Amino acid sequence: MMKLLITGFEPFGEHHTNPSQVLIKTLPDAYLGITLVKAILPVHAALAPAQMVKLLETHKPDGVIAFGLAAGRAKVSLERVALNWLDFSIPDNAGETIQHKLICEDGPAAYFSTLPLDRMLTALNSAGIPAEASLSAGAYLCNQVFYTLMDTLAQHKTAIPAGFVHLPALPEQAANSKQPIPSIGLEKILAAAFLMIEILGSPANT
Repeated sequence: MMKLLITGFEPFGEHHTNPSQVLIKTLPDAYLGITLVKAILPVHAALAPAQMVKLLETHKPDGVIAFGLAAGRAKVSLERVALNWLDFSIPDNAGETIQHKLICEDGPAAYFSTLPLDRMLTALNSAGIPAEASLSAGAYLCNQVFYTLMDTLAQHKTAIPAGFVHLPALPEQAANSKQPIPSIGLEKILAAAFLMIEILGSPANT
């Protein structure tokens, strides 16, 4: 049976909810015969990458989709590139602010996602789910975990589809935000996740 690792993050900063965490808690343990290994990562610069590495080593998944929050974005963002760079605009949940620092001193400048992003983008938009390809995963924990994920797979010469997806805020976050921000309901986020999982499990991707 195919096994996919699906991760999200806990809330951080001014956000008391994280749609990626809600998604992980809502997803079933299996879908269309695919085992879903689900994990919520801490917004902690030292712990989150280490947990991602441990998850990869423990479960040896056939694919990975890591999710995170990008409040202010109006669409599900399929990230193409992970940069070897940290530049926090806000502290992590441990109170640490890292700025102008490489994630891996001897690592490449960037990694590209190995998810079938074009197929996923077409499927999401065809299903009426607002989605886009993004060239910037930021320079916070999402990018750090994305880079660590791809670097770990590269170091172990593991050729599996893997990458990162940013989610917009949930409607309840938008309602409680001091500034107007776009949002997408959980049903659309769930539908997006199921579509991406289905594509990874399809014969064209195996």
